[in-house]
Amino acid sequence: MSTFLKVDGLSKSFGGFAALTQVSLDVAQGERFGLIGPNGSGKTTLINCVSGLLRNDAGSIRFEDEEISSLPAYARARKGIARSFQVPRPFHTMTVLENLLVPSAYVVHLKDAEGESTAMEILKTIGLAGKAQAFASQLSQVELRKLELARAMAARPRLLISDEAMAGLSGSEVDEVLAILFKLNESGITIIMIEHIMQAVMRFSQRVVC
Repeated sequence: MSTFLKVDGLSKSFGGFAALTQVSLDVAQGERFGLIGPNGSGKTTLINCVSGLLRNDAGSIRFEDEEISSLPAYARARKGIARSFQVPRPFHTMTVLENLLVPSAYVVHLKDAEGESTAMEILKTIGLAGKAQAFASQLSQVELRKLELARAMAARPRLLISDEAMAGLSGSEVDEVLAILFKLNESGITIIMIEHIMQAVMRFSQRVVC
């Protein structure tokens, strides 16, 4: 597998607090990569820098051999980097389907029938097709987690960063989300998993970095 994402010497500080200091890692194309560590160890700061929500103070981020550190988040999304969030952030007054049409329209420019068809295919893959016309506010916790992944998938990523997608779920619900992530990886998507449920990380990941 070739290097897909390369982080080299990444540093990020907030005031006098160094959240990241000279962090380096490589992720191969198609890999299932686990990232673990205690709360406060900088995992979320790292993926915020990779996805463009934060700018690193030093170091480089290369995606498909292109330096992307200076690119805004939307440009990185259009290049194929998507992420889910620890706390799901759907548009609660929109339907599940409409929640997917937003990234479909603004990231990959799919609209009308094409956008809706693509969104429904994603919902089938994720297991939410039966909830397409339900409002996001009506979903259960595990359904919200699935919707968060579906919204990320609507941007047609080649790299998906899953940030604690299983937090607070029961054992059977964790299995449901893991099955989805395996299916997405089998379709060719590289996945970085950040998770505190060690059993899930070890089951899913081909390689784990702490």
